[in-house]
Amino acid sequence: AQLVESGGGLVQPGESLRLSCKHPRFILSTFTMTDWGWYRQAPGKARELVAQSNRFSGDDTMYADSVKGRFTISRDNARKTVYLQMNTLKPDDTAVYYCNARNAQGDYWGQGTQVTVAS
Repeated sequence: AQLVESGGGLVQPGESLRLSCKHPRFILSTFTMTDWGWYRQAPGKARELVAQSNRFSGDDTMYADSVKGRFTISRDNARKTVYLQMNTLKPDDTAVYYCNARNAQGDYWGQGTQVTVAS
């Protein structure tokens, strides 16, 4: 995996987590010229796009219907890091979450981080 992810864990329903993702060798211009996305894959299910932040503008975002109003994708240019803030987590959010970065140099993936929501 070329991207480094962190922030997964076990939480109870209603709690929050924040995932982080970065490429260790991206310079700032590469970071800003990249489309960033978070995907997830639950056991026995296909990988699905959860949230996306398109290049140039951190305001150009999209979310899966299942997470709208609860998840927020954001960029920190100073840290060259992308975050996924997940609030009001539900058991259905349990999955392995993957970070994705696409730019002129290539298509990059993280190793995946487990998020488990259970009582």
